[in-house]
Amino acid sequence: MIVGVIGAGQMGAGIAQVSAGAGHEVLLSDIDIARAEAGKAGIAKALGRLIAKDKMTQGDADALLGRITPVADHAAFAPAALVIEAATEREEIKRAIFASVGAHLSDSAILASNTSSIPITRLAQAAPDPARFIGVHFFNPVPVMGLIELIRGLATSDTTLASVEAFGRGLGKEIVHTNDAPGFIVNRVLMPLINEAVFALGEGVATMQDIDTGCRLGLNHPMGPITLADFIGLDTCLEIIRVLHSGTGDPKFRPAPLLVQYVEAGWVGKKAGRGFYDWTGEAPVPTR
Repeated sequence: MIVGVIGAGQMGAGIAQVSAGAGHEVLLSDIDIARAEAGKAGIAKALGRLIAKDKMTQGDADALLGRITPVADHAAFAPAALVIEAATEREEIKRAIFASVGAHLSDSAILASNTSSIPITRLAQAAPDPARFIGVHFFNPVPVMGLIELIRGLATSDTTLASVEAFGRGLGKEIVHTNDAPGFIVNRVLMPLINEAVFALGEGVATMQDIDTGCRLGLNHPMGPITLADFIGLDTCLEIIRVLHSGTGDPKFRPAPLLVQYVEAGWVGKKAGRGFYDWTGEAPVPTR
Protein backbone atom coordinates (compact mmCIF):
# COMPACT_ATOMS: atom_id res chain seq x y z
CA MET A 1 0.00 0.00 0.00
CA ILE A 2 1.14 3.55 -0.67
CA VAL A 3 0.94 5.68 2.47
CA GLY A 4 1.28 9.45 2.46
CA VAL A 5 2.57 11.29 5.53
CA ILE A 6 2.19 15.06 5.79
CA GLY A 7 4.66 16.54 8.25
CA ALA A 8 8.26 15.33 8.47
CA GLY A 9 8.92 16.37 12.07
CA GLN A 10 9.32 13.99 14.97
CA MET A 11 5.83 12.50 14.74
CA GLY A 12 5.55 12.39 10.96
CA ALA A 13 9.02 10.91 10.54
CA GLY A 14 8.16 8.27 13.13
CA ILE A 15 4.94 7.37 11.31
CA ALA A 16 6.86 7.19 8.02
CA GLN A 17 9.50 4.94 9.61
CA VAL A 18 7.09 2.39 11.07
CA SER A 19 4.98 2.39 7.89
CA ALA A 20 8.02 1.73 5.70
CA GLY A 21 9.22 -0.84 8.23
CA ALA A 22 5.95 -2.72 7.74
CA GLY A 23 6.56 -2.86 3.99
CA HIS A 24 4.49 0.11 2.80
CA GLU A 25 5.72 2.58 0.22
CA VAL A 26 5.75 6.01 1.93
CA LEU A 27 5.47 9.49 0.43
CA LEU A 28 6.74 12.06 2.95
CA SER A 29 6.06 15.80 2.67
CA ASP A 30 6.45 18.99 4.66
CA ILE A 31 6.21 22.70 3.89
CA ASP A 32 9.00 22.24 1.33
CA ILE A 33 11.09 19.45 -0.14
CA ALA A 34 14.12 20.39 1.99
CA ARG A 35 12.21 19.69 5.20
CA ALA A 36 10.87 16.44 3.79
CA GLU A 37 14.39 15.35 2.92
CA ALA A 38 15.58 16.40 6.39
CA GLY A 39 12.86 14.20 7.86
CA LYS A 40 14.15 11.21 5.89
CA ALA A 41 17.72 12.03 6.96
CA GLY A 42 16.55 11.98 10.58
CA ILE A 43 15.08 8.52 10.04
CA ALA A 44 18.40 7.35 8.56
CA LYS A 45 20.19 8.66 11.65
CA ALA A 46 17.77 6.82 13.96
CA LEU A 47 18.28 3.60 12.00
CA GLY A 48 22.03 4.10 12.27
CA ARG A 49 21.74 3.99 16.05
CA LEU A 50 19.83 0.71 15.79
CA ILE A 51 22.52 -0.72 13.54
CA ALA A 52 25.20 0.33 16.04
CA LYS A 53 23.33 -1.57 18.76
CA ASP A 54 22.94 -4.66 16.54
CA LYS A 55 19.16 -4.22 16.54
CA MET A 56 18.98 -3.85 12.73
CA THR A 57 21.16 -4.82 9.81
CA GLN A 58 22.45 -2.32 7.28
CA GLY A 59 20.56 -4.17 4.55
CA ASP A 60 17.24 -3.88 6.38
CA ALA A 61 17.86 -0.21 7.05
CA ASP A 62 18.67 0.46 3.39
CA ALA A 63 15.52 -1.38 2.31
CA LEU A 64 13.37 0.61 4.75
CA LEU A 65 14.83 3.94 3.60
CA GLY A 66 14.34 2.90 0.00
CA ARG A 67 10.59 2.76 0.62
CA ILE A 68 10.45 6.42 1.78
CA THR A 69 10.25 9.12 -0.89
CA PRO A 70 10.30 12.82 0.05
CA VAL A 71 7.85 14.78 -2.11
CA ALA A 72 7.48 18.48 -2.78
CA ASP A 73 3.73 19.02 -2.82
CA HIS A 74 0.33 17.46 -2.15
CA ALA A 75 -0.23 16.55 -5.80
CA ALA A 76 2.28 13.73 -5.29
CA PHE A 77 -0.20 11.99 -2.97
CA ALA A 78 -2.57 11.12 -5.84
CA PRO A 79 -1.67 7.37 -5.79
CA ALA A 80 -1.86 7.03 -1.99
CA ALA A 81 -4.48 4.75 -0.42
CA LEU A 82 -4.03 6.34 3.01
CA VAL A 83 -2.75 9.82 3.86
CA ILE A 84 -1.90 10.67 7.47
CA GLU A 85 -1.57 14.30 8.49
CA ALA A 86 0.98 14.89 11.29
CA ALA A 87 1.33 18.66 11.25
CA THR A 88 1.32 21.18 14.09
CA GLU A 89 -1.55 20.81 16.56
CA ARG A 90 -3.36 23.88 15.20
CA GLU A 91 -6.82 23.42 13.72
CA GLU A 92 -6.53 26.08 11.04
CA ILE A 93 -3.29 24.53 9.74
CA LYS A 94 -4.79 21.05 9.63
CA ARG A 95 -7.96 22.17 7.86
CA ALA A 96 -5.93 23.95 5.19
CA ILE A 97 -3.91 20.78 4.63
CA PHE A 98 -7.03 18.62 4.28
CA ALA A 99 -8.55 20.97 1.73
CA SER A 100 -5.32 21.05 -0.27
CA VAL A 101 -4.47 17.34 -0.29
CA GLY A 102 -8.11 16.31 -0.66
CA ALA A 103 -8.22 17.82 -4.12
CA HIS A 104 -5.65 15.26 -5.31
CA LEU A 105 -6.85 12.03 -3.67
CA SER A 106 -8.74 9.21 -5.34
CA ASP A 107 -12.38 8.49 -4.53
CA SER A 108 -11.34 5.55 -2.35
CA ALA A 109 -8.39 7.09 -0.47
CA ILE A 110 -8.63 7.53 3.29
CA LEU A 111 -7.53 10.76 4.93
CA ALA A 112 -6.48 10.57 8.59
CA SER A 113 -5.32 13.05 11.20
CA ASN A 114 -2.76 12.36 13.90
CA THR A 115 -4.35 15.06 16.05
CA SER A 116 -3.99 14.45 19.76
CA SER A 117 -7.07 16.40 20.84
CA ILE A 118 -9.03 18.25 18.12
CA PRO A 119 -12.51 16.80 17.39
CA ILE A 120 -12.50 14.58 14.32
CA THR A 121 -16.08 15.40 13.30
CA ARG A 122 -15.15 19.07 13.10
CA LEU A 123 -11.90 18.46 11.19
CA ALA A 124 -13.81 16.25 8.73
CA GLN A 125 -15.62 19.35 7.46
CA ALA A 126 -12.44 20.20 5.53
CA ALA A 127 -12.05 16.70 4.04
CA PRO A 128 -13.39 15.77 0.59
CA ASP A 129 -15.48 12.94 2.08
CA PRO A 130 -16.09 12.81 5.85
CA ALA A 131 -16.94 9.11 5.53
CA ARG A 132 -13.30 8.49 4.57
CA PHE A 133 -11.86 10.63 7.36
CA ILE A 134 -10.66 9.34 10.74
CA GLY A 135 -8.41 10.16 13.68
CA VAL A 136 -5.32 7.98 14.08
CA HIS A 137 -3.35 9.17 17.11
CA PHE A 138 0.18 7.78 17.36
CA PHE A 139 2.37 8.34 20.41
CA ASN A 140 5.89 9.71 20.62
CA PRO A 141 8.38 8.20 19.90
CA VAL A 142 6.33 6.34 17.30
CA PRO A 143 8.79 3.47 16.65
CA VAL A 144 8.87 2.68 20.39
CA MET A 145 5.35 3.38 21.66
CA GLY A 146 2.97 0.48 21.11
CA LEU A 147 -0.37 2.32 21.03
CA ILE A 148 -2.66 3.95 18.48
CA GLU A 149 -5.91 5.65 19.42
CA LEU A 150 -8.53 5.40 16.66
CA ILE A 151 -11.12 8.17 16.76
CA ARG A 152 -14.25 7.80 14.71
CA GLY A 153 -16.02 10.97 13.63
CA LEU A 154 -19.78 11.17 13.28
CA ALA A 155 -19.58 10.42 9.55
CA THR A 156 -16.65 7.95 9.54
CA SER A 157 -17.71 4.78 7.73
CA ASP A 158 -17.34 1.20 8.99
CA THR A 159 -15.08 0.47 6.01
CA THR A 160 -12.75 3.35 6.88
CA LEU A 161 -12.55 2.27 10.50
CA ALA A 162 -11.82 -1.36 9.60
CA SER A 163 -9.18 -0.41 7.02
CA VAL A 164 -7.25 1.89 9.34
CA GLU A 165 -7.49 -0.58 12.23
CA ALA A 166 -5.99 -3.27 10.00
CA PHE A 167 -3.24 -0.86 8.96
CA GLY A 168 -2.43 -0.05 12.59
CA ARG A 169 -2.33 -3.68 13.65
CA GLY A 170 -0.07 -4.38 10.68
CA LEU A 171 2.42 -1.93 12.20
CA GLY A 172 2.46 -4.07 15.34
CA LYS A 173 0.52 -1.53 17.39
CA GLU A 174 -2.21 -2.10 19.98
CA ILE A 175 -5.44 -0.33 19.00
CA VAL A 176 -7.86 1.40 21.34
CA HIS A 177 -11.11 2.99 20.19
CA THR A 178 -12.37 6.26 21.56
CA ASN A 179 -15.40 8.41 20.95
CA ASP A 180 -14.91 11.83 19.39
CA ALA A 181 -14.54 13.76 22.65
CA PRO A 182 -11.94 16.47 23.42
CA GLY A 183 -8.60 14.91 24.31
CA PHE A 184 -9.82 11.39 23.49
CA ILE A 185 -8.57 8.87 26.11
CA VAL A 186 -4.91 9.42 26.87
CA ASN A 187 -4.68 13.21 26.75
CA ARG A 188 -8.01 13.56 28.57
CA VAL A 189 -6.30 11.81 31.49
CA LEU A 190 -2.66 12.91 31.00
CA MET A 191 -2.96 16.64 30.37
CA PRO A 192 -4.81 17.46 33.61
CA LEU A 193 -2.00 15.62 35.43
CA ILE A 194 0.68 17.70 33.71
CA ASN A 195 -1.33 20.90 34.14
CA GLU A 196 -1.87 20.24 37.86
CA ALA A 197 1.83 19.50 38.33
CA VAL A 198 2.59 22.91 36.82
CA PHE A 199 -0.03 24.53 39.07
CA ALA A 200 1.69 22.87 42.05
CA LEU A 201 5.06 24.16 40.87
CA GLY A 202 3.77 27.68 40.33
CA GLU A 203 2.10 27.72 43.76
CA GLY A 204 5.28 26.61 45.49
CA VAL A 205 3.94 23.26 46.70
CA ALA A 206 7.32 21.66 45.94
CA THR A 207 10.32 21.93 43.65
CA MET A 208 10.01 20.52 40.16
CA GLN A 209 12.51 17.77 41.04
CA ASP A 210 10.39 16.68 44.00
CA ILE A 211 7.16 16.87 42.00
CA ASP A 212 8.73 14.74 39.27
CA THR A 213 10.32 12.27 41.70
CA GLY A 214 7.13 11.99 43.75
CA CYS A 215 4.99 11.21 40.72
CA ARG A 216 7.59 8.95 39.12
CA LEU A 217 8.02 6.76 42.19
CA GLY A 218 4.63 7.25 43.85
CA LEU A 219 2.65 6.59 40.67
CA ASN A 220 5.20 4.17 39.15
CA HIS A 221 5.54 6.28 36.00
CA PRO A 222 8.69 6.11 33.84
CA MET A 223 9.22 9.88 34.22
CA GLY A 224 7.68 12.74 36.15
CA PRO A 225 4.95 14.93 34.61
CA ILE A 226 7.11 18.06 34.32
CA THR A 227 9.88 16.17 32.54
CA LEU A 228 7.28 14.55 30.30
CA ALA A 229 5.82 17.96 29.44
CA ASP A 230 9.28 19.08 28.29
CA PHE A 231 9.55 15.98 26.07
CA ILE A 232 6.08 16.49 24.58
CA GLY A 233 6.63 20.23 24.10
CA LEU A 234 5.06 22.82 26.36
CA ASP A 235 3.43 24.51 23.37
CA THR A 236 1.76 21.24 22.40
CA CYS A 237 0.62 20.65 25.99
CA LEU A 238 -0.88 24.14 26.12
CA GLU A 239 -2.71 23.67 22.81
CA ILE A 240 -4.23 20.39 24.03
CA ILE A 241 -5.25 21.84 27.39
CA ARG A 242 -6.90 24.76 25.60
CA VAL A 243 -8.83 22.33 23.39
CA LEU A 244 -10.01 20.48 26.52
CA HIS A 245 -10.99 23.75 28.17
CA SER A 246 -12.86 25.18 25.19
CA GLY A 247 -14.34 21.84 24.13
CA THR A 248 -15.82 20.98 27.51
CA GLY A 249 -16.30 24.41 29.07
CA ASP A 250 -15.11 22.86 32.33
CA PRO A 251 -12.92 25.21 34.42
CA LYS A 252 -10.92 22.25 35.74
CA PHE A 253 -9.09 22.30 32.39
CA ARG A 254 -7.97 25.96 32.63
CA PRO A 255 -4.27 26.23 31.71
CA ALA A 256 -1.77 26.80 34.51
CA PRO A 257 -0.50 30.41 34.29
CA LEU A 258 3.12 29.23 34.60
CA LEU A 259 2.67 26.96 31.57
CA VAL A 260 1.34 29.89 29.54
CA GLN A 261 4.26 32.03 30.69
CA TYR A 262 6.88 29.48 29.63
CA VAL A 263 5.30 29.10 26.19
CA GLU A 264 5.15 32.87 25.76
CA ALA A 265 8.87 33.01 26.63
CA GLY A 266 9.61 30.44 23.92
CA TRP A 267 10.82 27.97 26.55
CA VAL A 268 8.81 25.11 25.09
CA GLY A 269 10.83 22.09 26.17
CA LYS A 270 13.57 19.76 25.02
CA LYS A 271 13.14 20.57 21.33
CA ALA A 272 14.01 24.23 22.11
CA GLY A 273 16.81 23.35 24.51
CA ARG A 274 14.92 24.90 27.41
CA GLY A 275 11.58 24.35 29.09
CA PHE A 276 11.02 23.66 32.75
CA TYR A 277 14.49 22.14 32.50
CA ASP A 278 17.54 23.41 30.62
CA TRP A 279 18.50 20.59 28.25
CA THR A 280 21.65 22.11 26.75
CA GLY A 281 24.13 20.39 29.07
CA GLU A 282 24.94 16.78 29.83
CA ALA A 283 22.13 16.58 32.40
CA PRO A 284 18.85 18.57 32.60
CA VAL A 285 18.93 21.51 35.04
CA PRO A 286 15.76 23.06 36.53
CA THR A 287 15.06 26.57 35.25
CA ARG A 288 13.37 27.73 38.46
